[in-house]
Amino acid sequence: MAELKVKVTSDSGIHARPATVLVQSASKFESNVELHYNGKTVNLKSIMGVMALGIPQGAEIAITAEGSDEAAAITALQETLKKEGLAE
Repeated sequence: MAELKVKVTSDSGIHARPATVLVQSASKFESNVELHYNGKTVNLKSIMGVMALGIPQGAEIAITAEGSDEAAAITALQETLKKEGLAE
């Protein structure tokens, strides 16, 4: 299993548009990709799951991937988070 821990830096947290971008990025991979925040875990390929977390600015989140392309999934998601200005 591969894991990425980041701090959300976007002023508005992870709201609808960035959540959609993350879900689209995660959905490109076969691995099981999950988002962990505040003791809750959701499938990162589910827009409703990600939105339900209500992740604010300053939140510490973790993304895990498990499967045949887990390393590539984590790398792509890290790049997406940085490119979208969501996390450091």
